[in-house]
Amino acid sequence: MHDEDYKRRYVFGADYGTSEFKYGPITQGERPLAVENRGYFPEKSVLSQIMGADHEVVVGKDVTLFLESGAELATRLVYPMREGIVMKDDARAWKVVKELTHYALEEFRPKGWGFNGFYVVAALSAVAPRYMYERLFEIFDSMAKEVGLVHSATIIPQPLSVAIAHKKTSCVVVESGHGNTQLAPISRAPIRGAVVALNRGGSDANAIMAEILKDAGYGDLAGEEALVRKVKESLGLLPADLDPAISFAKSNPEAVRAVYAVPGTRLKIELAENSWTRFLVGEYVFNPNHEIFQSYFKRGMPRPKDTKLGDVVFYGTMDVAEAIITAVEKCPVELQPLLYSQILLSGGNFSWKVPEKLKGICVDSTTKVKRMMTEKGIENVEVNMASEPQYSVWRGCIVYGYAVPAGYNWSWEKMEGWMNFYK
Repeated sequence: MHDEDYKRRYVFGADYGTSEFKYGPITQGERPLAVENRGYFPEKSVLSQIMGADHEVVVGKDVTLFLESGAELATRLVYPMREGIVMKDDARAWKVVKELTHYALEEFRPKGWGFNGFYVVAALSAVAPRYMYERLFEIFDSMAKEVGLVHSATIIPQPLSVAIAHKKTSCVVVESGHGNTQLAPISRAPIRGAVVALNRGGSDANAIMAEILKDAGYGDLAGEEALVRKVKESLGLLPADLDPAISFAKSNPEAVRAVYAVPGTRLKIELAENSWTRFLVGEYVFNPNHEIFQSYFKRGMPRPKDTKLGDVVFYGTMDVAEAIITAVEKCPVELQPLLYSQILLSGGNFSWKVPEKLKGICVDSTTKVKRMMTEKGIENVEVNMASEPQYSVWRGCIVYGYAVPAGYNWSWEKMEGWMNFYK
C-alpha cells in the first residue's frame, strides 16, 4: 500500500485534555471515544495477585472497578494534566499518560495482516513546554517498538487544532478545558507571543460547586470529584448578569429549583433554598472578581492565583473578556479588527445550557462573551461556538493528519511534520 494511502487509512487523533482524553481513528466519524484523563495506582496485595488484578496503574473505564475508600483517592488517583502541563519529573503522571496512550491505541488495533501502526496526531495545551513534546514522542517510540501500535506521530497545539477543524485561518481560539483556559490568536499558525493562559477552567467551576454542595448539606459528597462535575453540568447556570439573576432567583425560587438524580443510586441532590447559587457556577468561569465570591475565599476555597510554569504566566482572576483583549493587543494593530471578528469558543467549559423557562436570565457562552466585550468598549465583535465544542480538538487532529503529507518529516524548528518510528 502506498505511504499516503496507508496514512489516510490509519490516522489516529489523541486529544490530551485536562479532564478527558479523547481518542480514535478517522473511522470514528464525528465523535471520538472519551475516558477521564486519570490513572489509579491500586494498593499491592496478595488478593489482587490471586484474582489476576495486580496492576501498577489502571486507566480508562476500569478505574471505577479498582477504586477503594474515599480516603485513598487523594493519593492513588492521579490526574496528570491538571493545568495542561505534566511536570518533567512527575514519574507517576507520565506513567498514566503512557498507559492511556497504550489503552487508546490497543482498543482500535485492527485485526489481520498489513497493519504497521497508526499515524498519531496528538494535541497538547498551547502552553505545553518542549519537554512534553519530547516525552510524548518517547512514549510513541515505545509504542512502536514494544507493541507495534505507532507508525509515525506528530503533535499540535489544541487551539490550532480547533482552528483547523473549523477552517479558520485568522481567529482567536478560546479553548477552555478542565484545568485551564488558553487564548490563542491565530494567523495561519498560533502567534505564540500573543498566547494568554488563565489558571481557571472546569476544575474551578467544580470547586465552587463543591462549596455550594457543602452549604446545601452534601459535605460528604463534595470530595468526590467525578460526582461534583456531574452535578455542576446538571445544575450549573450561566447568568447574563449575576446580580439581577440572583434577585430573580430569590424572588422566584420555584423557577430555579432543580434536582440531580445520581444514576444507578437512590441519591437525589437538591439545592432547595440555595438554588440561587446555581448562577455562581457559570459566572465564576467567566469572572471570579465579583464580590460575592469573597465569602468563599474567606472560608478557605482557593482563589485562582497567577502562576508561572516555565516561561508561561497563568493569570488567576483575569476575566475572559479582558484575557481576549490582552491576547489580541499583543498582535499587530492591523490584524486586531479581524481577530475580534473571529472569536471561536471551544471546550467543555463553555457548554452551558439555557433552560427554556430561564431564557434572558441565563445565556450561552457566546452571548456572555459578547456582553462582556461590549462592556469593555470593544465593538464589532463576532463570537461563535465550535461545533461539538468538546470534540473539536480531536476533529482538528484528524483533518490535520489527513492533510500533512506522509513524507513531511518532523522539524523541531517549525514544530510540525511526522516523527517516523516504523522501520
